[in-house]
Amino acid sequence: MSLLNEMLKNPNVVAVKNSSMPTQDIQMFKDAGIAARGEGNFVVFNGPDEQFVSGRVIGADGGIGGTYAVYLAMNAHLEKGEIAKARAIQYEANRIIYKMCSAHGNLYAVQKEILRRMYGLELGSVRAPMPGLIPEDEAVVAEAQAMIEAAIAKL
Repeated sequence: MSLLNEMLKNPNVVAVKNSSMPTQDIQMFKDAGIAARGEGNFVVFNGPDEQFVSGRVIGADGGIGGTYAVYLAMNAHLEKGEIAKARAIQYEANRIIYKMCSAHGNLYAVQKEILRRMYGLELGSVRAPMPGLIPEDEAVVAEAQAMIEAAIAKL
């Protein structure tokens, strides 16, 4: 909180991304931002992809993350008060994230390879120090891709 309080001394700071795992930090950041800027004048973004629904429910205004493409559907359900539907998508997204993280290669290396396979996007690999894919990651990439394709088909 001391860093946020210092940042709030700068009138140009109107938003912050919460990258910590405790969602209660979002509430604390919102409270501090509202106290400094007034209601509706400070935005808190949820960071950890695995807790988007939790972050939004506790007060995050939106989210910034590496796997957030599917999160538009979750957010639409949240806006309608359909928590169970949003949670079901969150759980499915989390299972895909856990699968991608099980590779030797970094999550983003796996994502880039899946995008290449699915859409022909040549994005290269990740930069050091993040680990790139190794041949043993093939099964993880293929399974994660299949999980993504199945999730897309359901949406």
